[in-house]
Amino acid sequence: MDKVKCECGHANPYGTVICESCGKPLEGDSTGLLNMRYEGVARRSQTYNRTIIDKIWNFFSSVKVGVWIIILTLVASSLGTIFPQQMYIPPTANPAVYYQETHGFLGQMYYQLGFHNLYSSWWYMILIASLGISLLIASIDRVVPLYRALKKQRVTRHESFMKRQRLYGVSDVQNEEETMEKAKQLLKEKKYNVSEENGNVVAEKGRFSRWGPYVNHLGLIIFLIGCMLRFFPGMYVDEFVWVREGDTVVIPGTDGQYFIENEEFILEVYDEEDEVFGEALQRSGVPVAQTFKTRAVVYERMEPTVVGEEAELKEIARHNIIVNDPMKFSDFALYQVDFKLNELNQMAFTLDHKESGDTFGQFTVDLYNPLDEYDLGDGYKVRVLDYFQDYFFDDAGNPATRSKIPNNPAFIFEMITPDKPDGEISFIAIQRNLEPFGENDYRISFAGIDTKNVTALTVRKDHTLGFLMVGGAIFMIGLVQGSYWSHRRIWIQQVNGQIMMAGHANKMWASLKKDIEAVVEQTDLTMPIDQVEEKEKEETAPKEETM
Repeated sequence: MDKVKCECGHANPYGTVICESCGKPLEGDSTGLLNMRYEGVARRSQTYNRTIIDKIWNFFSSVKVGVWIIILTLVASSLGTIFPQQMYIPPTANPAVYYQETHGFLGQMYYQLGFHNLYSSWWYMILIASLGISLLIASIDRVVPLYRALKKQRVTRHESFMKRQRLYGVSDVQNEEETMEKAKQLLKEKKYNVSEENGNVVAEKGRFSRWGPYVNHLGLIIFLIGCMLRFFPGMYVDEFVWVREGDTVVIPGTDGQYFIENEEFILEVYDEEDEVFGEALQRSGVPVAQTFKTRAVVYERMEPTVVGEEAELKEIARHNIIVNDPMKFSDFALYQVDFKLNELNQMAFTLDHKESGDTFGQFTVDLYNPLDEYDLGDGYKVRVLDYFQDYFFDDAGNPATRSKIPNNPAFIFEMITPDKPDGEISFIAIQRNLEPFGENDYRISFAGIDTKNVTALTVRKDHTLGFLMVGGAIFMIGLVQGSYWSHRRIWIQQVNGQIMMAGHANKMWASLKKDIEAVVEQTDLTMPIDQVEEKEKEETAPKEETM
């Protein structure tokens, strides 16, 4: 865009409020106080608006756009708190069923709209990314020109610049040079950085506080990056695994590299004779867990040295996992969170002839990995046509399963015998033995069960914690930096035998006035007036009535 030329001859970028060379305000004949927020410099968003990059930059550099993105993010975040997120519902529950059964129609809509996993949804990630981009562009758009303006600021300022500061005054003194030198020494004693040019002085203190908001922005950007990295593979793991006693399973979130074995699960309950809790335990009549732990072994999968050879598991860690005492290995940690006692593991059955009562063999079904067929010998065999781990009858009257956990197992068996080569069908469940296609000559009888204790572990890995901690620390530094210090400047110039004084602070004006008062008390200078306070007095003063 066109340059803005000052009467001193300097060509300033479009959008400049105060001339970069002489300091003269470029706002025409305006007599109001100068807007010193960005030192009157031109920002990129005010200078370029031609290409698509310029338009994107200008859009995200707008404070209004940033505020609206924050509002939308807050509203979206609040939606995720109406009902629990999926990570907080029981791990074995089916979300599609859980939300409807627990929260009714609203819960069903909550699930169907995807709000149960809101914080990992693509549109929420776009909101977070937009907020980070807005913070980054808005900060660069302001901090770079502000830094240049403050670094190269002139000592001698135009007379109109001085007059349009909030604190401004003119003093008649007998000895200008002696007064200027005394004022300069007093300001140095006040820890001001004093610069001098052609007998004029500018004293500055607390410039670093101007960068506080931008340090805040940097901390927030790093924090948001840490939040977004949680959804990148390998950066964050928060999984849940059930491990039965004696079993070795792959640890979720490790890409099959690590396995865990549950050697034994140990539960200790409070003794009803306990001096402290005994009476309460006797009243409740229910055993209360005192401590529960898992004797765990972690293995690492070793790559086979020969093609086609099975991978070998190498033990790398052994630990008794207790609540608040996790097992740590590599970048992972395993936490004890839950348990289940006496979960069904195997069921034994016999094949019997109903009329004679003869038994033709026994077979055992692994409820987690049943075989398709069990050969009992002499032409007797049992086939598993269907298996329902947690069965129920649906609305159509057909058997179905709620989950993959054998809480209520049921089978459809086909019994093949020498005299019944075409087989007979039987539906077997706990305390159920149905013959859906008519009366059979043979039956499947229950012969016993085997149970196991099961432990529940949470698998954690977090490479984003460093980003979150660093971002939070930088944010707090910026907050303190911008809240407890202020950028103060005092200009003292000799003009036509008088001394002109002006002062500016980005906040904490009382402190600036106090510093100036300390200088005025020990020199011939007069205290500058506060033009804001003077204007307020004029507006509130009672006006004389005219006849």
